[in-house]
Amino acid sequence: MKRIWLTRNLVLLTIISLAQDAASELLYPLLPYIITAGVIGAAPLALGLIEGCAEAAAGFTKLWAGNKSDSVGRKRFVVAGYTLAGIGKALVVFASVWGAVFAGRITDRIGKGLRSTPRDALIHDSVDKEHLGKAFGFHRTGDNIGAVIGPLIALGGLALFNDDVRAVAKWALIPALLSGFLTLFIKETVKEKRKNRELIPKVKLPAELKKPIAILVLIQLTNIPDALLLLRLYDLGFSIQAVVITYALYSCVTVLCAYPAGLLADRFSPQHVYATGLIAFACAYATLGFTSNQTIAVMAMLVYGIFPALTDGVGKAWVAKLSDDEHRGRAQGVYQASMNFAVLGAGIWGGAFWMSGATEPVLVIAAIGALVGSAYFWIRIALERLSDRS
Repeated sequence: MKRIWLTRNLVLLTIISLAQDAASELLYPLLPYIITAGVIGAAPLALGLIEGCAEAAAGFTKLWAGNKSDSVGRKRFVVAGYTLAGIGKALVVFASVWGAVFAGRITDRIGKGLRSTPRDALIHDSVDKEHLGKAFGFHRTGDNIGAVIGPLIALGGLALFNDDVRAVAKWALIPALLSGFLTLFIKETVKEKRKNRELIPKVKLPAELKKPIAILVLIQLTNIPDALLLLRLYDLGFSIQAVVITYALYSCVTVLCAYPAGLLADRFSPQHVYATGLIAFACAYATLGFTSNQTIAVMAMLVYGIFPALTDGVGKAWVAKLSDDEHRGRAQGVYQASMNFAVLGAGIWGGAFWMSGATEPVLVIAAIGALVGSAYFWIRIALERLSDRS
């Protein structure tokens, strides 16, 4: 019986994620500008295609790595994943054509796919089930602190290098290398005797796990990549610095809300918290779709920061609570891979509409999808309460 939830692996994985997210989020708000504006000059469809395909690549890799890590161990996938992510970022920052950015983002996301589900299974391995929401909330908080640090470094770099986006982007390689190095100190949790695959029976994922995954994937089909959301800010006349500041503020909101969201998921249920996060998503996207006022757009981005805090870690904790020891890696792989495939679909249709000039409808459609999803969960919660009383 584990007596504490704040384990060595959890703390180390949180620090690693913080460093990697600092690298990713330093680069991410600059990416729409790099691809569509001053550096490469590709169309918005290329941005949607790049981000959608990158997420799909992560999805395929998550599915394989999560399943494989149940039998051969978690650590090797985490080490390889963070290493590949660093290589991918190097390809992006030195790219001169959008095809090179495409290759870099694919490599980066393959790295994410290799590490994500084994890492989340490591967290699950290290913490008692009643503390999973808290543990994933703690990890997401650290992850999002990196998401605040990254844009702030970018902002300082833009001031130092007189808005030279390419020079600032190269700074992302430093925290990326640091995170890769720290993975060497992770402690493996899969026992030696389980490394023989024949000893592990093939267990089907239970129906009570498949159903929420399917519903979450359907909702995700309306969630266009955040890169297009940042492109909306550029369309509204935001400068590069203003986009980076807004993105940092958005991440600050996520930092403040992620850990409390995990606590609430443990106390009530993950679907309560997730449904509330979808409401924040709908409000933010609808506002960004209808407004042309920059101040209101910033406020909408702050509201949007609540969404990942209430869904990212909570969704993983939800799946973890419904999965058994024999398939916890595979369960995370199926869930996270399916969500990535949904992002591919959303990236393609969102980028195509964006290219045609229909930017506002894209955001409104996404808002409606999230609102319908939230309504479904609240109705389901109400019906469950009525059933319990009868």
